[in-house]
Amino acid sequence: IVGLEAEIAGMRPWEDTCSSPCYNILITLFDKLVEQDAEGNYVPYLLESLSSNDDFTVWSGTLRSGVVFHNGDPLTAQSIADMFPIQAVGATGAGSVSAANLVEVNATGELSVEWVLSRGSAAFPAYLSRAALGMVFHPEAAADLEAFNENPIGTGPFVLESRDLDNETVVVRNPNYWFVDRFGTQLPYLDSVAFRPIPDEGTRLDATLSGTTDVAQTLRQGTIRDARAARDGGADLFLFEFQGNNVGGGMYNVLVPPFDDVRVRRGLVHLNSQENVIEALGGTGISLPGTQFFSPDSPWWSQKVADAWPQFDFAKGVELLTEYVNDPARSDGKAAGEPIDIELSCPPDPTLIAAQQVVEQVYTESGLVNATLTNYDQATHIGYALGGDNGFVGSHSQHCWRFSSEDDPSLILDSQFAPPTAEIAAANGLDGIVSPLNFANYFSLEMFGNLQAATQTDVFEERFALYEAVMMEIAEQVPVYY
Repeated sequence: IVGLEAEIAGMRPWEDTCSSPCYNILITLFDKLVEQDAEGNYVPYLLESLSSNDDFTVWSGTLRSGVVFHNGDPLTAQSIADMFPIQAVGATGAGSVSAANLVEVNATGELSVEWVLSRGSAAFPAYLSRAALGMVFHPEAAADLEAFNENPIGTGPFVLESRDLDNETVVVRNPNYWFVDRFGTQLPYLDSVAFRPIPDEGTRLDATLSGTTDVAQTLRQGTIRDARAARDGGADLFLFEFQGNNVGGGMYNVLVPPFDDVRVRRGLVHLNSQENVIEALGGTGISLPGTQFFSPDSPWWSQKVADAWPQFDFAKGVELLTEYVNDPARSDGKAAGEPIDIELSCPPDPTLIAAQQVVEQVYTESGLVNATLTNYDQATHIGYALGGDNGFVGSHSQHCWRFSSEDDPSLILDSQFAPPTAEIAAANGLDGIVSPLNFANYFSLEMFGNLQAATQTDVFEERFALYEAVMMEIAEQVPVYY
């Protein structure tokens, strides 16, 4: 029994935004074509082999034989080809298709698949390791979005038994699963897994301490602090901790005034006391202030970027905001001298609220910011950033968020900084390249060019320099903060 931090938006890999709780559940139902090994390399999983042509525009793979879907239908190359039209119009799949430059998926044999890209990408296997493009689902069943959400069909080690929204999702052992361990034992080992969304961090930890659940998933420093204390106090508790490229912070909606002005964004970053925020989160001694999408132990981390990130400087923040506030041509339409209005939004976790209050207090002390704090459950929070009826732009202003992962940088960055609207894409000669996952709505042609160039080579040093340039632009333009 696993306690998760939130209920998930849905069970459709190509349609529903997938964060940590989602991956915990979906990985039991859906196998991925590619997985990462212990060294972070992308290796075939449902695929037996994967290779590309010289310019990375065509990728060819061979599926494992004998794999069947939960309903007994065989997995074939045509299954993968038939998934593509569904992924291409999915709420999250469309962004991944665009970011990957994927234009065709063809069955070239019973088990042979071909992915055709409009522009080569050395990092394409990374996309086949994530939910939107990599998780394999039954394409015929997926034709009915709502029905599939109630009865998801994949090839994974477990099958959905029951789903009581906001209470419990139960999966049971797939007796026909294809994978065996090194001793010849058919996986999975477990008969069932029950996932329970328990949004309150303290309640989730207490459930594990009392034995109501067996496992608690968390990304909150305060919960780690409390779990360490319980363990050190004699509780029979094992902590498996890993931070990696998981940077907390937030983003500004740069298409909504006053965040369309870099003076405001930089000013607010200078007013962000990272150490005080981390203390409010309960993370002192647990996590470090962030300066980029990568942690210091990552091969992609850059000292140059770390040095360039705007540090806490109250006077500098006030100076920049004052310059904007007193500008008669300020973008928010307010009279010169009036404070800016912002909505500071985060899910309703107590430590997150405490952290936001720290930020709000400094903003208020400046005398230049009217901040309104709002709290939405995680699914609503994500949907608010996606935009809903407002298209991809969203109506959020300053939204707390998480950035990055252990994946290849292209998988996160390409979709987060591709054109956020069709109008912006067209204005830059990139018709049809639109990403709903650009939550900050920040776009620059130079950054986009660097991101594209980074996928045209598999030479690490060349890719590092390009991603460093991207992080330097983020440090200068600050569409996000840490």
